Amino acid sequence: MDRRTFLSALALACCTGCISRQNELTVGSKNFTEQLILGEILKQYLGEVCRMPVAGRFYLAGTYICQQAILAGRIDTYVEYTGTALAAILKEQYSGNPAAVYQHVKDEYKRRFDLDVMPPLGFNNSFAMVIRGDDARRLGVKTLSELAPFAPRMQLGVGYEFLERQDGYNGLVKTYNLRFADTPRVMDLGLLYRALQNRSVDIVAGSNTDGLIAAMGLVVLRDDKDYFPPYDAVPIVRPALFQQCSQAQAAFGRLAGRITADDMRSMNYAVDGEKKDATAVARDFLARQQLLPQAQ
Repeated sequence: MDRRTFLSALALACCTGCISRQNELTVGSKNFTEQLILGEILKQYLGEVCRMPVAGRFYLAGTYICQQAILAGRIDTYVEYTGTALAAILKEQYSGNPAAVYQHVKDEYKRRFDLDVMPPLGFNNSFAMVIRGDDARRLGVKTLSELAPFAPRMQLGVGYEFLERQDGYNGLVKTYNLRFADTPRVMDLGLLYRALQNRSVDIVAGSNTDGLIAAMGLVVLRDDKDYFPPYDAVPIVRPALFQQCSQAQAAFGRLAGRITADDMRSMNYAVDGEKKDATAVARDFLARQQLLPQAQ
């Protein structure tokens, strides 16, 4: 995403007086498939529980846009990842186990922003450095430490935020002594695997739950120095949501721990690989979990 597009999205997200939302809730999401699915899950589930209209403001670029949107009251909830919240929003370094990181993020979001961090949904979506399967076998690499001798001949592809984040590019190349062939190619997250497949890049900064990894025969290089922090998926909520819907607090509690990494990969692949509608995929998941009535 170029700078002009980023600033336009930020201005839209921060516009507090554009419409009135007194009689509805609004769920946001970032601009990739997993976030769309999670946004649909929250949208449909809250609509069922709260018995009121729930709108979706999906594809809100990235982390910073979603954060500004929820602070401005343009959205009431969206799903964030604890490692992203820690590094990108709180500007802090990784320290402690996943439970400690979650508790710290929860405490700091309440103290700094008056936002509530709900219990984790059940999966950890860490960054994943992904290469083509044939390259992994040809080079004999399984870990990021083993990549260093080959990196000077490889082109890296990343999303916009990966270059800016404390848990992103600069720390990664320093930790693993990586020197790539050129500056990283920045692209929309949804295009990373297509670029890898057509060989315009050789390695990408993807996500652990991306459904196309297995479907395309790609390989995730193991983060053998534990550079990346835990990225447990957690809903972020404006307290005003609980005033509008008294049942919402308990609803988020019932959703906690329901989505496994395998569930998320399967849903991501259903949308990206099988071209199913994200709305239907989310509804099927909620029905299987007995959180929505079964479709007739």
